[in-house]
Amino acid sequence: HKPSEMLSGSIQVQGTGGSECCLLRGDSWEAFVEHVVFETQACLGQLGTLEIHEILKINEDTRVHGLALQISENSFSNKVLNALKPEKDVDGLKHADIVVLGSPKPEEIPLSWIQPGTTVLNCSHDFLSGGRLSPLMCFPPSDLEISRAQTPKAVEVLAKEIGLLADEIEIYGKSKAKVRLSLLERLKDQADGKYVLVAGITPTPLGEGKSTVTVGLVQALTAHLNINSFACLRQPSQGPTFGVKGGAAGGGYAQVIPMEEFNLHLTGDIHAITAANNLLAAAIDTRILHENTQTDKALYNRLVPSVNGVREFSSIQLARLKKLGINKTDPNALTEEEIGKFARLNIDPSTITWQRVLDTNDRFLRKITIGQAPTEKGYSRQAQFDIAVASEIMAVLALTDSLVDMKERLGRMVVASDKNGQPVTAEDLGVTGALTVLMKDAIKPNLMQTLEGTPVFVHAGPFANIAHGNSSVLADKIALKLVGEEGFVVTEAGFGADIGMEKFFNIKCRASGLVPNAVVLVATVRALKMHGGGPGVSLLLPSSKHTFLKISLSLKTSLNEYRCKTTNVFITRTDTRAEIDLVCELAKRAGAFDAVPCYHWSIGGKGSVELARAVRDAANKGSRFRFLYDVQLPIVEKIRTIAQAVYGARDIELSPEAQSKIDRYTQQGFGNLPICMAKTHLSLSHQPDKKGVPRDFILPISDVRASIGAGFIYPLVGTMSTMPGLPTRPCFYDIDLDTETEQVKGLF
Repeated sequence: HKPSEMLSGSIQVQGTGGSECCLLRGDSWEAFVEHVVFETQACLGQLGTLEIHEILKINEDTRVHGLALQISENSFSNKVLNALKPEKDVDGLKHADIVVLGSPKPEEIPLSWIQPGTTVLNCSHDFLSGGRLSPLMCFPPSDLEISRAQTPKAVEVLAKEIGLLADEIEIYGKSKAKVRLSLLERLKDQADGKYVLVAGITPTPLGEGKSTVTVGLVQALTAHLNINSFACLRQPSQGPTFGVKGGAAGGGYAQVIPMEEFNLHLTGDIHAITAANNLLAAAIDTRILHENTQTDKALYNRLVPSVNGVREFSSIQLARLKKLGINKTDPNALTEEEIGKFARLNIDPSTITWQRVLDTNDRFLRKITIGQAPTEKGYSRQAQFDIAVASEIMAVLALTDSLVDMKERLGRMVVASDKNGQPVTAEDLGVTGALTVLMKDAIKPNLMQTLEGTPVFVHAGPFANIAHGNSSVLADKIALKLVGEEGFVVTEAGFGADIGMEKFFNIKCRASGLVPNAVVLVATVRALKMHGGGPGVSLLLPSSKHTFLKISLSLKTSLNEYRCKTTNVFITRTDTRAEIDLVCELAKRAGAFDAVPCYHWSIGGKGSVELARAVRDAANKGSRFRFLYDVQLPIVEKIRTIAQAVYGARDIELSPEAQSKIDRYTQQGFGNLPICMAKTHLSLSHQPDKKGVPRDFILPISDVRASIGAGFIYPLVGTMSTMPGLPTRPCFYDIDLDTETEQVKGLF
């Protein structure tokens, strides 16, 4: 539309294909322009390095009606000039109502190319130089389109660049590889680099961009400050990818590529976890069935059969004999009493805590009945499915530091109690070795890269509201060795700092022995407005003075209660300069080492150079890290400490079931483990609609479970579910495959 048609009222702007729509309100053309997103950089791409194949793409892009080529003499040739369609040559601008200039030298554009009265938006000089935000409007390419526009370097080339040997990687296709753990032994004497965590304030349902900040930061460190750096991210679950949130590869010009491979199967780690988890679940119910339907002697003869006239215990059965205090190795030497003790686990079905898992949001699996077929002989019980990334095996993968350690952790996972109240483990069921076999490749971190070629480890993917929400210890440890003493490893903690960051400090750091040098706290004006008492989430609503008055309270609470002295602020693309300046000022007053705006989403690593410098300076100041609680405290006191010190609760309230579980775990000797709270990520409280900083509330603990192999106790807060559901219109409506090119469409 022409500016004269935008003088008042509301204008609906729709993206290509009708896929995106937003409502813009303004009293004038100037007000309209002030609030539109500045995304032309994304539309125009990197024109400074334009090559023939980029011109050919623009030929087919219906959103671009004219193109002015500015190329060096070295690149000048008829081949380049002839690549552009005649109808898209600069003469086409004479019929344009709005012209967006992406040139670094817009003054060199002849006025004769532009008809009188045309609105010209300059998106280059002021914006890139850090001056006033240039208002402009464009329909940007999707994250998937941006990802595809960049061809990643071959993964073997990337591996060589970062110092990996040929026999230390296992290549999966052209752009991803697994890294073997033998690398840690080779680099054991190498000094570690700096360790940086990216966390966020309590988010809006749209998310606050922690993954995008992580990627933008390492791109800035590596490509623009020439500092060795590595990003360590979690692998996305299929649940959100096809559900409501979409993928988790970052976004815009700060993302991991290839984006579709990152967000889908990757190298099959989540599938391996699902297979291992469900094998253990099958072993539990099968054992109960066979114990219920066989005598001791028949059961023993089947557990220790004679093969070709030879009868012997397997190694895992010998371990069970040792645990029972039976020092015999000949299966024929056991007494009837010893046979009964060995053959029967006597699992109490009412105490089973191990659930089946699936990596799909499926609300109808939250409660099921199993064993209804006649072949199960009347043995049925109520059970449930969890989302795969909530499996304890996922947590084990994220927290282990070696193959030996993983096998031990898998073996000591507690799945139920016996009828005497003693824990029953995966080792008791004889399945530890099989679980390890299924997980032998999943333990190796996955190597990928960002849009700017910075290395990334993608490994493990526990949710932060259900599990501990951090990528693997192994990926961090390998990356810290690879970057060297002057390098940086940047990892992220899921969801808000009240859950993801708290668990990083008190669970992951205890397991790894690593201590962060700095924390980047992602804070968007959008979320601060919502939590400060402002309106609900909307990309383009104007700010209000009422909202500003409460930002201080939200941000100050975040910094003080989480004891983060080295913090930075990331700002989204729709914020005014006044809002950005205010948030940065308040962040510094609240104790941040520095507070800077970032623009990596629009222009990649170049937009986060200021953040990279702040992180470098903060990391060199030293860390005063300390744990929130002593693990030797009783379970109830540890839960209360987190609730009061981090969430701001007055106290906690335990359900009878939760209290019973705590008593059982304490009696079984598990009371000295850290706590992993399963809580909504949308509020500091247990109620998602309670925004800002709720006070004087009672935090209800509805249930308590134990992940003994992973090494933590996890209470369920309120009505927290471990199996998400699909919304009315899931993301899968937009996901499709081009059957001719085999390219995925619709991921974001």
